[in-house]
Amino acid sequence: MNDAPVMEVRQATKSFPGVRALNDVSIEIRPHEVLGLIGENGAGKSTLLKILCGLQRLDSGSLLLRGSEVAFQGVADANRGGVAMVFQEQSLLENITVAENVLLGNEHPSLRFGLYRWRDMNRRAQKYLDLVSGSLRAATPTSRLSFAKRQMVEVAKALASGSRGHNEPVVLLDEPTSVLEHSEIETLFCVIRELRTRASVVFVSHRMEEVLEICDRVYVMRDGGVVGECRPSEVTTDQLFSMMVGQDLSAGYYDESHQRPARPQPRLELRNLTGENFHDVSFTIARGEVVSLMGVQDSGREDVARAVFGAVPTKSGSITLDGRRFVPRSPAHAVRAGIGYVPSERKVDGSVIAMDVCENLTLAHPRRVGRGPFTDPGRERRTVQRWIDELRVRTPSPYTPLRSLSGGNQQKVVLAKWLLDPDLRVLLLDTPTRGLDVGAKADVYALIRRLAAQGLAVLLLADTLDEGIAMSHRVLTMKDGRLTAEFSSDVDARPQRADVLERMV
Repeated sequence: MNDAPVMEVRQATKSFPGVRALNDVSIEIRPHEVLGLIGENGAGKSTLLKILCGLQRLDSGSLLLRGSEVAFQGVADANRGGVAMVFQEQSLLENITVAENVLLGNEHPSLRFGLYRWRDMNRRAQKYLDLVSGSLRAATPTSRLSFAKRQMVEVAKALASGSRGHNEPVVLLDEPTSVLEHSEIETLFCVIRELRTRASVVFVSHRMEEVLEICDRVYVMRDGGVVGECRPSEVTTDQLFSMMVGQDLSAGYYDESHQRPARPQPRLELRNLTGENFHDVSFTIARGEVVSLMGVQDSGREDVARAVFGAVPTKSGSITLDGRRFVPRSPAHAVRAGIGYVPSERKVDGSVIAMDVCENLTLAHPRRVGRGPFTDPGRERRTVQRWIDELRVRTPSPYTPLRSLSGGNQQKVVLAKWLLDPDLRVLLLDTPTRGLDVGAKADVYALIRRLAAQGLAVLLLADTLDEGIAMSHRVLTMKDGRLTAEFSSDVDARPQRADVLERMV
Protein backbone atom coordinates (compact mmCIF):
# COMPACT_ATOMS: atom_id res chain seq x y z
CA MET A 1 0.00 0.00 0.00
CA ASN A 2 1.29 3.46 -0.93
CA ASP A 3 1.38 5.61 2.21
CA ALA A 4 2.97 8.64 0.53
CA PRO A 5 0.88 11.74 1.35
CA VAL A 6 -1.69 12.81 -1.21
CA MET A 7 -1.31 16.42 -0.04
CA GLU A 8 1.17 18.16 2.23
CA VAL A 9 1.44 21.60 3.76
CA ARG A 10 4.95 22.50 4.87
CA GLN A 11 5.83 25.37 7.22
CA ALA A 12 2.86 27.42 6.02
CA THR A 13 2.30 30.99 7.15
CA LYS A 14 -0.57 33.31 6.30
CA SER A 15 -1.31 36.76 7.68
CA PHE A 16 -4.14 39.25 7.41
CA PRO A 17 -4.12 42.84 8.70
CA GLY A 18 -3.51 42.54 12.43
CA VAL A 19 -3.79 38.74 12.50
CA ARG A 20 -1.35 35.86 11.95
CA ALA A 21 -3.83 33.20 10.80
CA LEU A 22 -1.27 30.42 10.19
CA ASN A 23 2.11 30.15 11.84
CA ASP A 24 4.55 27.49 10.59
CA VAL A 25 1.83 24.89 9.96
CA SER A 26 2.76 21.46 8.56
CA ILE A 27 0.26 18.69 7.91
CA GLU A 28 -0.10 15.74 5.57
CA ILE A 29 -3.16 14.01 4.10
CA ARG A 30 -2.67 10.33 3.39
CA PRO A 31 -4.45 8.09 0.86
CA HIS A 32 -7.86 6.73 1.82
CA GLU A 33 -8.01 8.26 5.27
CA VAL A 34 -10.43 10.56 7.06
CA LEU A 35 -8.28 13.26 8.59
CA GLY A 36 -9.78 15.30 11.42
CA LEU A 37 -8.97 18.98 11.87
CA ILE A 38 -10.11 20.60 15.11
CA GLY A 39 -9.45 23.79 17.04
CA GLU A 40 -11.14 26.82 18.53
CA ASN A 41 -12.71 29.45 16.33
CA GLY A 42 -9.83 31.55 15.08
CA ALA A 43 -7.34 28.68 15.41
CA GLY A 44 -6.66 28.74 11.65
CA LYS A 45 -8.75 25.81 10.39
CA SER A 46 -10.79 27.77 7.86
CA THR A 47 -7.72 29.56 6.52
CA LEU A 48 -5.94 26.23 6.06
CA LEU A 49 -8.92 24.75 4.20
CA LYS A 50 -9.13 27.79 1.92
CA ILE A 51 -5.47 27.34 1.02
CA LEU A 52 -6.00 23.64 0.30
CA CYS A 53 -8.95 24.37 -2.04
CA GLY A 54 -7.35 27.30 -3.87
CA LEU A 55 -9.32 30.17 -2.35
CA GLN A 56 -6.23 31.72 -0.76
CA ARG A 57 -2.47 31.65 -1.31
CA LEU A 58 0.29 31.11 1.23
CA ASP A 59 2.54 33.97 2.31
CA SER A 60 5.37 31.47 2.79
CA GLY A 61 5.82 27.73 2.97
CA SER A 62 4.73 25.19 0.39
CA LEU A 63 1.75 23.13 -0.73
CA LEU A 64 2.40 19.74 -2.33
CA LEU A 65 -0.08 17.60 -4.27
CA ARG A 66 0.99 14.00 -4.90
CA GLY A 67 4.61 14.92 -4.31
CA SER A 68 4.74 18.00 -6.57
CA GLU A 69 4.65 21.57 -5.33
CA VAL A 70 1.55 23.46 -6.49
CA ALA A 71 0.21 27.00 -6.25
CA PHE A 72 -3.47 26.86 -7.12
CA GLN A 73 -4.74 29.88 -9.05
CA GLY A 74 -8.27 29.40 -7.76
CA VAL A 75 -10.95 26.84 -6.90
CA ALA A 76 -11.27 25.62 -10.50
CA ASP A 77 -7.51 25.01 -10.63
CA ALA A 78 -7.72 23.00 -7.39
CA ASN A 79 -10.65 21.03 -8.85
CA ARG A 80 -8.55 20.12 -11.86
CA GLY A 81 -5.99 18.76 -9.40
CA GLY A 82 -8.67 16.65 -7.74
CA VAL A 83 -9.26 18.84 -4.66
CA ALA A 84 -12.81 19.96 -3.81
CA MET A 85 -14.49 21.47 -0.77
CA VAL A 86 -17.93 21.30 0.84
CA PHE A 87 -18.36 24.68 2.49
CA GLN A 88 -20.02 25.25 5.87
CA GLU A 89 -22.51 27.64 4.26
CA GLN A 90 -24.15 25.72 1.45
CA SER A 91 -23.32 26.95 -2.05
CA LEU A 92 -26.13 25.35 -4.07
CA LEU A 93 -28.41 27.42 -6.31
CA GLU A 94 -32.00 26.60 -5.42
CA ASN A 95 -33.57 27.71 -8.73
CA ILE A 96 -31.86 25.03 -10.84
CA THR A 97 -31.91 21.24 -10.84
CA VAL A 98 -29.76 18.94 -8.75
CA ALA A 99 -27.87 17.87 -11.89
CA GLU A 100 -27.02 21.47 -12.78
CA ASN A 101 -25.69 22.06 -9.27
CA VAL A 102 -23.61 18.88 -9.22
CA LEU A 103 -22.00 19.69 -12.58
CA LEU A 104 -21.82 23.47 -12.14
CA GLY A 105 -18.76 24.69 -14.04
CA ASN A 106 -18.34 21.31 -15.71
CA GLU A 107 -21.41 21.25 -17.98
CA HIS A 108 -19.56 21.44 -21.30
CA PRO A 109 -19.52 17.66 -22.05
CA SER A 110 -23.32 17.80 -21.95
CA LEU A 111 -23.70 20.86 -24.20
CA ARG A 112 -24.57 20.78 -27.87
CA PHE A 113 -24.90 24.00 -29.87
CA GLY A 114 -25.14 25.90 -26.59
CA LEU A 115 -28.04 23.80 -25.24
CA TYR A 116 -28.09 21.19 -22.50
CA ARG A 117 -28.44 17.57 -23.50
CA TRP A 118 -30.53 16.84 -20.44
CA ARG A 119 -30.40 13.06 -20.67
CA ASP A 120 -26.60 13.10 -20.71
CA MET A 121 -26.48 15.81 -18.03
CA ASN A 122 -28.71 13.82 -15.68
CA ARG A 123 -26.82 10.59 -16.37
CA ARG A 124 -23.47 12.15 -15.48
CA ALA A 125 -24.80 13.78 -12.32
CA GLN A 126 -26.65 10.66 -11.20
CA LYS A 127 -23.36 8.75 -11.15
CA TYR A 128 -22.09 11.01 -8.35
CA LEU A 129 -25.44 11.22 -6.56
CA ASP A 130 -25.60 7.43 -6.32
CA LEU A 131 -22.29 7.47 -4.45
CA VAL A 132 -23.81 9.50 -1.60
CA SER A 133 -27.52 8.59 -1.58
CA GLY A 134 -29.94 6.15 -3.10
CA SER A 135 -32.84 8.61 -2.99
CA LEU A 136 -31.47 11.67 -4.82
CA ARG A 137 -32.54 12.20 -8.41
CA ALA A 138 -30.64 14.41 -10.83
CA ALA A 139 -33.73 16.00 -12.40
CA THR A 140 -35.21 17.16 -9.08
CA PRO A 141 -35.45 20.95 -8.55
CA THR A 142 -32.98 21.80 -5.76
CA SER A 143 -35.55 23.99 -4.00
CA ARG A 144 -37.61 20.89 -3.19
CA LEU A 145 -34.85 19.25 -1.14
CA SER A 146 -34.51 19.37 2.63
CA PHE A 147 -31.38 20.91 4.09
CA ALA A 148 -29.97 17.46 4.85
CA LYS A 149 -30.47 16.28 1.27
CA ARG A 150 -28.91 19.47 -0.07
CA GLN A 151 -25.89 18.65 2.09
CA MET A 152 -25.63 15.28 0.34
CA VAL A 153 -25.82 17.08 -3.02
CA GLU A 154 -22.93 19.28 -1.83
CA VAL A 155 -20.85 16.14 -1.26
CA ALA A 156 -21.79 14.79 -4.69
CA LYS A 157 -20.84 18.14 -6.20
CA ALA A 158 -17.46 18.01 -4.47
CA LEU A 159 -16.90 14.49 -5.80
CA ALA A 160 -17.77 15.64 -9.32
CA SER A 161 -15.45 18.64 -9.02
CA GLY A 162 -12.63 16.57 -7.56
CA SER A 163 -13.00 13.97 -10.29
CA ARG A 164 -12.09 16.41 -13.05
CA GLY A 165 -8.49 15.29 -12.63
CA HIS A 166 -7.15 11.84 -13.35
CA ASN A 167 -6.43 10.90 -9.74
CA GLU A 168 -8.52 9.98 -6.71
CA PRO A 169 -9.98 13.18 -5.23
CA VAL A 170 -9.33 14.94 -1.95
CA VAL A 171 -12.64 16.08 -0.40
CA LEU A 172 -12.62 18.81 2.25
CA LEU A 173 -15.66 18.84 4.56
CA ASP A 174 -16.05 22.06 6.59
CA GLU A 175 -18.53 21.51 9.46
CA PRO A 176 -20.76 19.23 7.36
CA THR A 177 -22.87 18.11 10.35
CA SER A 178 -23.51 21.48 12.01
CA VAL A 179 -27.20 21.67 11.07
CA LEU A 180 -28.03 17.98 10.65
CA GLU A 181 -30.20 15.82 12.89
CA HIS A 182 -28.76 12.68 14.51
CA SER A 183 -30.16 10.29 11.89
CA GLU A 184 -28.88 12.54 9.09
CA ILE A 185 -25.42 12.60 10.65
CA GLU A 186 -25.36 8.81 10.71
CA THR A 187 -26.30 8.78 7.02
CA LEU A 188 -23.52 11.24 6.24
CA PHE A 189 -21.02 9.13 8.19
CA CYS A 190 -21.96 6.13 6.06
CA VAL A 191 -21.25 8.26 2.99
CA ILE A 192 -17.87 9.36 4.40
CA ARG A 193 -16.88 5.78 5.16
CA GLU A 194 -17.73 4.86 1.58
CA LEU A 195 -15.85 7.92 0.29
CA ARG A 196 -12.74 6.72 2.09
CA THR A 197 -12.50 3.80 -0.35
CA ARG A 198 -12.12 6.10 -3.36
CA ALA A 199 -10.86 9.42 -1.92
CA SER A 200 -9.04 11.13 0.92
CA VAL A 201 -11.25 13.16 3.25
CA VAL A 202 -10.51 16.10 5.56
CA PHE A 203 -13.24 16.43 8.20
CA VAL A 204 -13.65 19.60 10.27
CA SER A 205 -16.05 19.60 13.23
CA HIS A 206 -16.41 21.21 16.63
CA ARG A 207 -18.13 18.12 17.98
CA MET A 208 -15.44 16.01 19.59
CA GLU A 209 -17.52 12.83 19.65
CA GLU A 210 -17.91 13.02 15.85
CA VAL A 211 -14.18 13.47 15.33
CA LEU A 212 -13.42 10.47 17.50
CA GLU A 213 -16.03 8.36 15.70
CA ILE A 214 -15.24 9.04 12.04
CA CYS A 215 -11.58 10.07 11.77
CA ASP A 216 -8.43 7.97 11.37
CA ARG A 217 -6.06 10.75 12.50
CA VAL A 218 -6.59 14.18 14.04
CA TYR A 219 -4.60 17.41 13.96
CA VAL A 220 -5.31 19.87 16.77
CA MET A 221 -4.81 23.59 16.04
CA ARG A 222 -4.49 26.52 18.41
CA ASP A 223 -3.60 30.17 17.72
CA GLY A 224 -2.66 29.50 14.09
CA GLY A 225 -0.40 26.51 14.77
CA VAL A 226 -0.63 22.73 15.04
CA VAL A 227 -0.27 21.73 18.70
CA GLY A 228 -0.91 18.03 18.41
CA GLU A 229 -1.45 15.00 16.17
CA CYS A 230 -3.18 11.90 17.49
CA ARG A 231 -5.23 8.85 16.67
CA PRO A 232 -8.78 8.73 18.10
CA SER A 233 -8.15 5.33 19.66
CA GLU A 234 -5.35 6.82 21.76
CA VAL A 235 -7.00 10.01 23.04
CA THR A 236 -10.09 11.03 25.03
CA THR A 237 -12.53 13.88 24.48
CA ASP A 238 -11.17 15.61 27.58
CA GLN A 239 -7.63 15.43 26.25
CA LEU A 240 -8.71 16.95 22.94
CA PHE A 241 -10.46 19.76 24.81
CA SER A 242 -7.31 20.42 26.78
CA MET A 243 -5.12 20.50 23.68
CA MET A 244 -7.52 22.85 21.87
CA VAL A 245 -7.84 25.50 24.58
CA GLY A 246 -4.66 25.01 26.57
CA GLN A 247 -6.56 24.23 29.76
CA ASP A 248 -8.90 21.63 31.19
CA LEU A 249 -12.51 22.47 30.38
CA SER A 250 -13.94 19.04 31.01
CA ALA A 251 -15.00 19.86 34.55
CA GLY A 252 -17.90 22.28 34.65
CA TYR A 253 -18.13 22.55 30.86
CA TYR A 254 -21.83 23.48 31.07
CA ASP A 255 -21.17 25.65 34.13
CA GLU A 256 -23.81 23.67 36.02
CA SER A 257 -22.58 24.73 39.45
CA HIS A 258 -23.76 28.24 38.61
CA GLN A 259 -27.34 27.26 37.79
CA ARG A 260 -29.59 29.23 40.15
CA PRO A 261 -33.24 28.44 40.94
CA ALA A 262 -35.75 30.36 38.86
CA ARG A 263 -37.71 33.11 40.57
CA PRO A 264 -41.43 32.60 41.23
CA GLN A 265 -42.62 35.45 38.99
CA PRO A 266 -43.66 34.43 35.44
CA ARG A 267 -41.98 36.57 32.82
CA LEU A 268 -43.12 35.10 29.49
CA GLU A 269 -46.34 33.12 29.12
CA LEU A 270 -47.79 31.51 26.00
CA ARG A 271 -51.40 30.29 26.04
CA ASN A 272 -52.73 28.10 23.22
CA LEU A 273 -50.54 29.91 20.73
CA THR A 274 -51.20 28.73 17.18
CA GLY A 275 -49.47 29.64 13.94
CA GLU A 276 -48.82 28.18 10.51
CA ASN A 277 -46.49 25.44 11.78
CA PHE A 278 -47.45 25.06 15.46
CA HIS A 279 -50.68 24.46 17.36
CA ASP A 280 -51.98 25.15 20.89
CA VAL A 281 -48.55 25.79 22.39
CA SER A 282 -48.69 26.75 26.07
CA PHE A 283 -45.81 27.24 28.49
CA THR A 284 -44.40 29.75 30.97
CA ILE A 285 -40.85 30.95 31.56
CA ALA A 286 -40.15 32.55 34.93
CA ARG A 287 -37.62 35.25 35.69
CA GLY A 288 -34.18 33.69 35.89
CA GLU A 289 -35.31 30.49 34.17
CA VAL A 290 -33.79 28.75 31.16
CA VAL A 291 -36.29 26.59 29.28
CA SER A 292 -35.06 24.34 26.48
CA LEU A 293 -37.47 23.72 23.62
CA MET A 294 -36.35 20.51 21.92
CA GLY A 295 -37.50 19.04 18.62
CA VAL A 296 -36.25 17.66 15.34
CA GLN A 297 -36.22 19.61 12.09
CA ASP A 298 -39.71 20.93 11.16
CA SER A 299 -41.06 20.23 14.66
CA GLY A 300 -42.27 23.83 14.85
CA ARG A 301 -39.98 25.00 17.63
CA GLU A 302 -38.19 27.59 15.45
CA ASP A 303 -41.52 29.16 14.45
CA VAL A 304 -42.62 29.41 18.08
CA ALA A 305 -39.55 31.49 18.89
CA ARG A 306 -40.00 33.59 15.74
CA ALA A 307 -43.65 34.21 16.64
CA VAL A 308 -42.70 35.55 20.08
CA PHE A 309 -40.26 37.88 18.31
CA GLY A 310 -42.94 39.06 15.87
CA ALA A 311 -41.17 37.57 12.85
CA VAL A 312 -44.02 35.20 11.89
CA PRO A 313 -47.77 35.76 12.43
CA THR A 314 -49.98 33.86 14.83
CA LYS A 315 -53.57 32.77 14.24
CA SER A 316 -54.83 32.48 17.79
CA GLY A 317 -53.77 32.26 21.39
CA SER A 318 -52.00 34.83 23.54
CA ILE A 319 -48.61 35.98 24.80
CA THR A 320 -48.16 37.63 28.20
CA LEU A 321 -45.01 39.55 29.14
CA ASP A 322 -44.52 40.38 32.82
CA GLY A 323 -48.24 40.00 33.46
CA ARG A 324 -49.43 42.18 30.57
CA ARG A 325 -50.87 41.04 27.25
CA PHE A 326 -48.31 41.37 24.48
CA VAL A 327 -49.06 41.22 20.76
CA PRO A 328 -45.77 41.39 18.83
CA ARG A 329 -46.57 43.36 15.68
CA SER A 330 -43.02 43.17 14.33
CA PRO A 331 -39.44 42.39 15.43
CA ALA A 332 -38.91 46.11 16.09
CA HIS A 333 -41.91 46.09 18.42
CA ALA A 334 -40.53 43.04 20.25
CA VAL A 335 -37.13 44.72 20.65
CA ARG A 336 -38.77 47.79 22.19
CA ALA A 337 -40.59 45.48 24.61
CA GLY A 338 -37.28 44.01 25.81
CA ILE A 339 -37.12 40.81 23.74
CA GLY A 340 -33.92 39.75 21.98
CA TYR A 341 -33.54 37.01 19.38
CA VAL A 342 -30.44 35.21 18.13
CA PRO A 343 -31.47 33.32 14.95
CA SER A 344 -29.92 30.10 13.70
CA GLU A 345 -28.90 31.76 10.42
CA ARG A 346 -26.94 34.48 12.18
CA LYS A 347 -24.87 35.47 9.14
CA VAL A 348 -28.08 36.13 7.19
CA ASP A 349 -30.64 37.18 9.81
CA GLY A 350 -28.56 38.13 12.85
CA SER A 351 -25.86 40.42 11.49
CA VAL A 352 -24.70 42.55 8.60
CA ILE A 353 -21.56 40.72 7.62
CA ALA A 354 -20.14 43.62 5.58
CA MET A 355 -20.31 46.03 8.55
CA ASP A 356 -17.64 46.20 11.22
CA VAL A 357 -17.81 44.83 14.76
CA CYS A 358 -18.78 48.19 16.24
CA GLU A 359 -21.66 48.76 13.81
CA ASN A 360 -23.04 45.25 14.32
CA LEU A 361 -22.78 45.39 18.09
CA THR A 362 -24.76 48.66 18.29
CA LEU A 363 -27.19 47.83 15.47
CA ALA A 364 -30.22 46.93 17.60
CA HIS A 365 -29.82 49.74 20.17
CA PRO A 366 -28.10 52.76 18.59
CA ARG A 367 -29.50 55.08 21.29
CA ARG A 368 -27.37 53.34 23.91
CA VAL A 369 -24.25 54.85 22.34
CA GLY A 370 -25.64 58.22 21.33
CA ARG A 371 -26.69 61.57 22.64
CA GLY A 372 -30.00 62.59 21.16
CA PRO A 373 -30.15 61.73 17.46
CA PHE A 374 -26.35 61.61 17.13
CA THR A 375 -23.79 58.91 17.91
CA ASP A 376 -21.27 59.80 20.61
CA PRO A 377 -17.98 58.30 19.27
CA GLY A 378 -16.33 58.15 22.68
CA ARG A 379 -19.31 56.51 24.34
CA GLU A 380 -19.66 54.11 21.43
CA ARG A 381 -16.00 53.10 21.60
CA ARG A 382 -16.09 52.55 25.38
CA THR A 383 -19.31 50.53 25.23
CA VAL A 384 -18.19 48.33 22.39
CA GLN A 385 -14.76 47.73 23.93
CA ARG A 386 -16.41 46.75 27.21
CA TRP A 387 -18.38 43.95 25.52
CA ILE A 388 -15.42 42.89 23.40
CA ASP A 389 -13.42 42.46 26.61
CA GLU A 390 -16.24 40.86 28.62
CA LEU A 391 -17.12 38.29 25.95
CA ARG A 392 -13.48 37.80 24.90
CA VAL A 393 -14.18 38.62 21.26
CA ARG A 394 -11.00 38.05 19.26
CA THR A 395 -10.79 41.01 16.90
CA PRO A 396 -7.90 43.29 15.90
CA SER A 397 -10.11 46.31 16.64
CA PRO A 398 -13.77 47.35 17.09
CA TYR A 399 -13.67 48.53 13.49
CA THR A 400 -12.63 45.22 11.91
CA PRO A 401 -15.21 43.95 9.36
CA LEU A 402 -17.35 41.23 10.93
CA ARG A 403 -16.68 38.93 7.98
CA SER A 404 -12.98 38.86 9.00
CA LEU A 405 -13.77 37.24 12.37
CA SER A 406 -14.13 33.52 12.99
CA GLY A 407 -17.62 32.06 13.37
CA GLY A 408 -17.42 31.92 17.15
CA ASN A 409 -16.38 35.53 17.47
CA GLN A 410 -19.11 36.61 15.04
CA GLN A 411 -21.60 34.81 17.26
CA LYS A 412 -20.37 36.62 20.35
CA VAL A 413 -20.95 39.94 18.60
CA VAL A 414 -24.50 38.87 17.63
CA LEU A 415 -25.17 38.01 21.28
CA ALA A 416 -23.59 41.18 22.61
CA LYS A 417 -25.84 43.48 20.60
CA TRP A 418 -28.80 42.41 22.75
CA LEU A 419 -26.89 42.87 25.98
CA LEU A 420 -26.54 46.59 25.33
CA ASP A 421 -30.17 46.91 26.39
CA PRO A 422 -30.42 47.17 30.21
CA ASP A 423 -34.18 46.58 29.89
CA LEU A 424 -33.79 43.21 28.17
CA ARG A 425 -36.34 40.80 29.65
CA VAL A 426 -36.49 37.78 27.35
CA LEU A 427 -33.76 36.25 25.20
CA LEU A 428 -34.67 33.77 22.47
CA LEU A 429 -31.66 31.67 21.47
CA ASP A 430 -31.93 29.49 18.36
CA THR A 431 -28.95 27.08 18.43
CA PRO A 432 -26.58 29.78 19.76
CA THR A 433 -23.57 27.43 19.94
CA ARG A 434 -23.96 25.80 16.51
CA GLY A 435 -20.58 25.79 14.77
CA LEU A 436 -18.72 27.09 17.84
CA ASP A 437 -15.64 25.46 19.29
CA VAL A 438 -15.51 24.12 22.82
CA GLY A 439 -13.95 27.25 24.30
CA ALA A 440 -16.47 29.59 22.66
CA LYS A 441 -19.31 27.31 23.74
CA ALA A 442 -18.13 27.41 27.35
CA ASP A 443 -18.10 31.22 27.16
CA VAL A 444 -21.66 31.28 25.82
CA TYR A 445 -22.86 28.83 28.48
CA ALA A 446 -21.34 30.96 31.23
CA LEU A 447 -23.01 34.05 29.75
CA ILE A 448 -26.42 32.35 29.65
CA ARG A 449 -26.03 31.35 33.30
CA ARG A 450 -25.07 34.90 34.26
CA LEU A 451 -27.99 36.46 32.39
CA ALA A 452 -30.46 34.04 33.96
CA ALA A 453 -29.08 34.76 37.42
CA GLN A 454 -29.83 38.44 36.75
CA GLY A 455 -33.49 37.65 36.12
CA LEU A 456 -33.60 37.22 32.36
CA ALA A 457 -36.00 34.62 30.92
CA VAL A 458 -34.25 32.46 28.30
CA LEU A 459 -35.86 30.23 25.69
CA LEU A 460 -33.12 27.95 24.36
CA LEU A 461 -33.44 25.97 21.14
CA ALA A 462 -30.41 23.83 21.86
CA ASP A 463 -28.02 22.42 19.27
CA THR A 464 -27.79 18.99 20.95
CA LEU A 465 -29.72 16.94 23.48
CA ASP A 466 -26.89 17.16 26.01
CA GLU A 467 -26.77 20.94 25.71
CA GLY A 468 -30.54 21.33 26.09
CA ILE A 469 -30.69 19.10 29.14
CA ALA A 470 -27.59 20.44 30.91
CA MET A 471 -28.34 24.14 30.36
CA SER A 472 -31.99 24.26 31.38
CA HIS A 473 -34.27 24.34 34.39
CA ARG A 474 -36.96 22.60 32.33
CA VAL A 475 -37.03 20.77 28.99
CA LEU A 476 -40.04 20.93 26.68
CA THR A 477 -40.33 18.69 23.63
CA MET A 478 -42.18 19.32 20.38
CA LYS A 479 -43.27 17.08 17.54
CA ASP A 480 -45.35 17.95 14.47
CA GLY A 481 -46.01 21.44 15.76
CA ARG A 482 -47.30 20.42 19.20
CA LEU A 483 -45.81 20.18 22.68
CA THR A 484 -45.43 16.53 23.66
CA ALA A 485 -43.77 16.53 27.10
CA GLU A 486 -42.21 18.57 29.89
CA PHE A 487 -39.25 17.45 32.02
CA SER A 488 -37.83 19.06 35.11
CA SER A 489 -34.07 19.47 34.72
CA ASP A 490 -32.62 20.25 38.13
CA VAL A 491 -28.86 19.95 38.51
CA ASP A 492 -29.17 16.76 40.56
CA ALA A 493 -32.04 15.23 38.57
CA ARG A 494 -31.53 15.69 34.85
CA PRO A 495 -33.85 13.75 32.53
CA GLN A 496 -32.42 10.87 30.52
CA ARG A 497 -31.50 11.55 26.92
CA ALA A 498 -33.51 8.56 25.71
CA ASP A 499 -36.66 9.78 27.50
CA VAL A 500 -36.38 13.24 25.90
CA LEU A 501 -35.58 11.83 22.48
CA GLU A 502 -38.55 9.47 22.64
CA ARG A 503 -40.94 12.44 22.84
CA MET A 504 -39.27 14.24 19.92
CA VAL A 505 -39.41 11.53 17.25
